[in-house]
Amino acid sequence: MEITDDFIAAYQANYGVGESTQQTEQQSASTTQQSQQQQKKAKKDLKPGEKRKANEPEWFDVDEGKNTNVYVSGLPTDITDEEFQEMMQKCGIIMEDTETGRPKFKLYRDQEGQLKGDARCCYLKKESVDLALQILDNYELRGHTIHVEPAKFQLKGTYNPALKKKKKKQKKQKNMQERLLDWRPERKEPLRPKNERVMIIRNMFHPKDFEEDPLVLNEISDDLKSECEKFGIVKKVLIFDRHPDGVASVAFKEAEMADAALAALNNRWFGGRQLNVALWDGVTDYQIQETDREREERLKKWEEFLDQGADIKKGETTETKTSKTTTAGSSSTSGESDRGKTEG
Repeated sequence: MEITDDFIAAYQANYGVGESTQQTEQQSASTTQQSQQQQKKAKKDLKPGEKRKANEPEWFDVDEGKNTNVYVSGLPTDITDEEFQEMMQKCGIIMEDTETGRPKFKLYRDQEGQLKGDARCCYLKKESVDLALQILDNYELRGHTIHVEPAKFQLKGTYNPALKKKKKKQKKQKNMQERLLDWRPERKEPLRPKNERVMIIRNMFHPKDFEEDPLVLNEISDDLKSECEKFGIVKKVLIFDRHPDGVASVAFKEAEMADAALAALNNRWFGGRQLNVALWDGVTDYQIQETDREREERLKKWEEFLDQGADIKKGETTETKTSKTTTAGSSSTSGESDRGKTEG
């Protein structure tokens, strides 16, 4: 298509670009150019080490693509923070303050501390602003028609470079935004120390009980685990077989499970002994190390126990063979007697 004077005139008529508009644009461009030249000149006139003077206080507009703040007016003067937050959350996630961790909104008050009926809310995403303008503008709230619009700001006082956001704060704000947008639920920190998940039981046994039969240790461990599983998930059972107080420990998955087991088992009788149950203090070590002599004696007794078991098994085998031989002999004699009777 050929661009002629008639085409340009038709284009300007349709899109409102007339001579006045062109003149305005030319004046604006000229003003901008002059401003840039003045800034360059002022920069050249600065002496070494001299800083540029601060700008005067003025109104300014945040970039529309980055402004996530909305200004709300027409609110009831008795509105609460919770009610305002609940209403604004319908349009998106509200930004959190990096210092306090609280939602970033403000209900404006007068000098006497009374609510004025307007507020500001900062969203996490720009899309929430557009949604708030569509949904909440002219919204009826308890008989009040509220109005929502993009928030505007004014620079208060003189410009202070020291108040400029530092990289650390910006990084902290970025991490907060990522956490708010994360789909995974927040992990609750344990309110109680881990040692309170472990229950300590005293007077369950006497160390001499295992000298007579070492397998008793496994029986006690199995019985204790079976009983404690009634109160929750048991992760570990330890029997301190050398402790003179007959100590055992049970580790649960949660501290509340240990509380329930403690309430049920404390002062209860087990094998003729009254149990003393408490939560572990996280410090006391109930493991008692044995000396070399004690270890030799324990191994010697264990060998005697195994030999005794082998002798018993051997004796049972001999008795079985003898019984089978006797049975076979009796059967043979009975057969001969029966044949004699038949021949007779």
